[in-house]
Amino acid sequence: MHLFDRTTGLNVLLDEVPVPASLYSRAPRQVSIALTNRCDLACAHCYAPKSRDELRYQNVTRWLSELDASGALGVGFGGGEPTLYPDFVELCGFAARETRLSVSFTTHGHHIDEALAEELTGSVHFIRVSMDGVGATYEAIRRRSFRELQGRLTLVRTICRFGINVVVNERTLPDLDAAAAVAADSGACELLLLPQVPARGQPGVGAHMLQELRCWVEAYRGSLRLCINERSADGFPTCDPLLEERGLRAYAHIDAAGVLKATSYHAAGVPIGEGGVLAALDHLAHELAENDA
Repeated sequence: MHLFDRTTGLNVLLDEVPVPASLYSRAPRQVSIALTNRCDLACAHCYAPKSRDELRYQNVTRWLSELDASGALGVGFGGGEPTLYPDFVELCGFAARETRLSVSFTTHGHHIDEALAEELTGSVHFIRVSMDGVGATYEAIRRRSFRELQGRLTLVRTICRFGINVVVNERTLPDLDAAAAVAADSGACELLLLPQVPARGQPGVGAHMLQELRCWVEAYRGSLRLCINERSADGFPTCDPLLEERGLRAYAHIDAAGVLKATSYHAAGVPIGEGGVLAALDHLAHELAENDA
């Protein structure tokens, strides 16, 4: 039995009695949804598609209801920049009121003003703010004021719990100590490390840089919870109590064109049709099994 509190993020696993796989929830524990590909930044390392795709509000609410009824625990809105989605506030409100899903979103943070913070309060349970480096490093990558971002973080803090995401590359790795300090001072509870993946001619991180990152993680003694994406987790000291729930049992991604994928990094997937998310999930699971055979 897996107990989950969407407001605090607390998970409690009671594993004294093994549960047959046939009784597992059909939906992944967590589903990320790219609401739109629109973004007003142009970070070189960004792997998000540059098309103008954007999901219809009615489709997303239908998918959320289906995921909730099928046992999903959380939904994470992204993009692009999700705060540019026309019905973003209404969608978060729907998910919080009409489903039991934990609602989170990932943002660059620069559109979080007092009005938006007030509208989102009570409708979001966790926010991830992307902060690649600090000071001049951040400004060179994001072409936005770092001081302004710090001001936005004070508003994010009034909405709900939040964490900081850092894309780790040769420019941001030397800033990790400072990034962790800024995150902790701003009230963040988590630092998510995202080793850079190859995108639009930009290389991914190599073995040497990953080793440097491992050394930094092992030496870190700060107050933040450290996290890393599953793609890069090999060799890092991670904790995964749900060993039987991997792959599509744990996570799936819906892109801004309505295509269900194993992760946001995957190029191919299954379009979500009239049968809904679960039908597409079954189709995708079959395709992945065939490819692995």
